[in-house]
Amino acid sequence: MAESTVWWLLAGAAVAVELLTGTFYLLMLAIGLAAAALAAHLGASLTVQILAAALVGGGAVVGWHLKRDRSRLEPPAQANVNVNLDIGETVQISTWNPDGTASVQYRGANWTAIHRAGVTPNPGAHRVAELVGNRLLVDKA
Repeated sequence: MAESTVWWLLAGAAVAVELLTGTFYLLMLAIGLAAAALAAHLGASLTVQILAAALVGGGAVVGWHLKRDRSRLEPPAQANVNVNLDIGETVQISTWNPDGTASVQYRGANWTAIHRAGVTPNPGAHRVAELVGNRLLVDKA
């Protein structure tokens, strides 16, 4: 059996295992195995084929890992508009209590609103910035 055939079979097996396990990293390694198969088609030695598989597959894994880490810059769930649809909504606050809270009518229910530390609360329109437990953390709109 030709060396390139072995590399193609290994690449196909990596893709099949990835489909069973759901890990994306095996697809990156399969790209490396395909690079080794192409090197074999070009008549490279076994050492060059193994280096091609290691460098391309390992590079793809590292590249994907770095890309994935950069995309995790989303805010935490309590402040993420994709998780909590209340983020960005406007509430009207008429008075603030001495303890820094306010009672607001929002979505047909009474909610407790709080402000950020170090901010002097003022009455008026506020934007929901985050949900802290069952309280609305608001910023001046």
